[in-house]
This record gives sequence, structure tokens and C-alpha cells, in this order.
Amino acid sequence: MSTATSIANIPVIAISAGCLPEAWEKAVLAVWDKGLEIRTQYDKPDDPPSKDATVMVTVTDPFGEPRIHKNFPGGPEELESYRQEVVGGIHDHWIDPAAGKWTYTYHERLFAYSPVENIRDPNSPRPFEKVDQIRYIIDYLSQAGHSRRAQAITWMPTADPSTDDPPCLQRIWCRLVANETGELSLNMNTHWRSRDLYKAWFMNVYALTDLQRTIAEGISAKKGEPVRVGRYVDISDSLHIYGSYFSEAAGEVEKMRQSPFTERAWQSTHPAFEMMTLDARENLAKDPDWYAKAKG
Repeated sequence: MSTATSIANIPVIAISAGCLPEAWEKAVLAVWDKGLEIRTQYDKPDDPPSKDATVMVTVTDPFGEPRIHKNFPGGPEELESYRQEVVGGIHDHWIDPAAGKWTYTYHERLFAYSPVENIRDPNSPRPFEKVDQIRYIIDYLSQAGHSRRAQAITWMPTADPSTDDPPCLQRIWCRLVANETGELSLNMNTHWRSRDLYKAWFMNVYALTDLQRTIAEGISAKKGEPVRVGRYVDISDSLHIYGSYFSEAAGEVEKMRQSPFTERAWQSTHPAFEMMTLDARENLAKDPDWYAKAKG
């Protein structure tokens, strides 16, 4: 007589929130409480296993207030530097795999995708012209907003499997929808293969929703009519909290349990946030590497 054994599965979690700080806290609590304990390729011998889950987060109003979480691991200066890295490409000059530097940025893959045969070989030919995938989304949806084909990818199978830090973001998908009065909004989904929930998620989503706004504004300019930013959906195959972060994250988790997220959130117009963001913009305009140098 055989004995049935249980099957180990990665939990699948769905979360809905009105704004970014609420979404981050709900995701942290859900993965902390329900995540599978599993080891990673980056663990040190004494690190506890990570908590991990497949998670879909819906943010119904990505620019709803409060938009800023005060306690995410980072600050306004780092947030602005990362936003400009993703949307503006201020760190594309760091790409130099032959010199052992970055092999890509999200901005490069989204705005200037160009496959290579072997990214580690400086003599490898670039067989295709660079493709501005964000311009493609804007142009395509301006003509056929209902289309399901407006997407951009980052993964490069000729280069990424052999790199030490392949892209986490895999794909962006966009579609226009109209409400009962005909007003248009841009819905956007992003799909991630792997994601550091505690230290990276908030900055990722802050930058990607700013890109969503940029796309909406581009479509609006081409169509000659308003296009609002609609809901944002964030899908992670592996959304995790590293075991090495547990002692740091535990205190934040207890705050999340004991009081509403609004006690740890700022309006984007909060004077302290605006001042630090403005200072960061001025410093980055003078030197795109300013924050990286300051951080050491």
C-alpha cells in the first residue's frame, strides 16, 4: 500500500491596493506570512532561507496619494536617481560588459533594444538596428488603443543566461481603455522573473509607474486628447524577502501590523520629499553619477 506524499508548491498570492505605499506593505506582510521558505543562489552559509511567493499586485491608482513610503530601504535621493535611470537613461554609460561593467540597463533594453550574439565578446556584431520599444507602444496605441500587441521586452536569450545579474523585469504590456464618457486611460502590466520585495520593489514600481505616465503623455500628444494613467498590475514569478534581511525587516513588519500604512507614508508634495528630490535632480543634472559617488 503506497503512502501519498504532499507536493511542494510556491504560494500564489493576489493583492489589491489603492496606492503604492499600501501595496508595498500588503505585499511584505503577505510574503512574510505565507511565503515558502526556500534557499537562493546568493545565500551565505548562515543565512536563513528566504520567504518566496508568486505574487500579482494591482495598484488601482498608481499616482494616488500618499505616493511615497517613508520607510522603504532607500530615500528620496536614491528614488530620484533610480527613476531617472529607468525613464531617462542617466546610467546607460555604465554599460560596458567587455570591461566587466554592466551588461544592460532597463532603459537601454526598453528604449534601444539591440540583440547581440555574445555580450561578453567586444567584437560580437550587433545584427539588428536599435529598437525603441516605448516609442513603438506609443505609436501603436495611438492608432489602435484596443490592441493587445503593445508590449516591450528586456530578455535577450543570446546574452542574458550567462550573465551574473540578468534582468529581473521581463516584459511591459499596455492597453488603452475608455470609460462610459469616452475618457481614455492607459493600463499597464509588468512581469518580473525575480524580485527583491523588501529592498527593491518600491523603487521599481515608483519608476515603472512614472514610465507609465510618460507613455500615457506620449499617446495623449499624438492623439490630441487626454489619456489618464490607469491601473498598474505587477506580476512577479518569485517575489522574495531574503533571509539575510529578516532582522532588519522584522521591525518594519511589526509596525505594519500595529498601525495603518498612512502613518508611514508621505504625500508626493510633502515639503521634505520635494526638497530632497529637487536637490537630487539638480545634482544629477550636473553629474549623473552623483548619487552613486555619494553612496560610495
